[in-house]
This record gives sequence, C-alpha cells and structure tokens, in this order.
Amino acid sequence: MANDFKSVSKTDVAIDRGAFSTMYTGLSAKETILLEIDMANTTVGDITVSIKLAKNGGDTVFLVKAAPIPAGGALKAISGQKIVMEALDVLSVAASAATSADCLVSLLEDV
Repeated sequence: MANDFKSVSKTDVAIDRGAFSTMYTGLSAKETILLEIDMANTTVGDITVSIKLAKNGGDTVFLVKAAPIPAGGALKAISGQKIVMEALDVLSVAASAATSADCLVSLLEDV
C-alpha cells in the first residue's frame, strides 16, 4: 500500500445551478482521506459556495451548503478533521456566481 499525498485544484468553479465542478473521484477499490478543502472568492462581490460528497451507490451529502465568502476572502471548509472517501465517491464544488471561486483540495490517496 503506497500512501500518496496529493492536491487537486480548480479555478472558476461551476455556478450552482444544478451543475457542480468535480474536484476528485475516489480510486477504484481504495480509500482516500480528505485533509483540507480551501475555497477563495476571486471577485469584488460576496458569494456563497457549496461542497458535496456523492457516496458511490449511496447518498449525496453536503459538507458545506451556501457558505458565505466575502469579496477577496477564503473559506477553510475542512481543516483539522478528516473525511474518508471510499472507492468511486465523488467530491464536487460550486459557487453562487460564475468565475468567482477557486478551490484547492489536499488529500491522502491509496490508504
């Protein structure tokens, strides 16, 4: 078992009108530990952001729903806690305005 620290990023995440930007899909037959999810407001106006986890063959749950981020601000959605992603779970994010948010996810793969 090779544990690999990784990060994935996305600029201009999807606008929350039913479409979310996929940040990460869990490896087949492996677990992944989410270590931190950071989102930044890249605009001069206030926005809200949502983060959800779709469990493979199960429920889709919000980790954060419509959390406010002021202009130029940031949100640490997960920090200091750990969330387990199982095989083929999907982590996705969205913002209330188009081209208004960037996202960075830090994780430990293949655990």
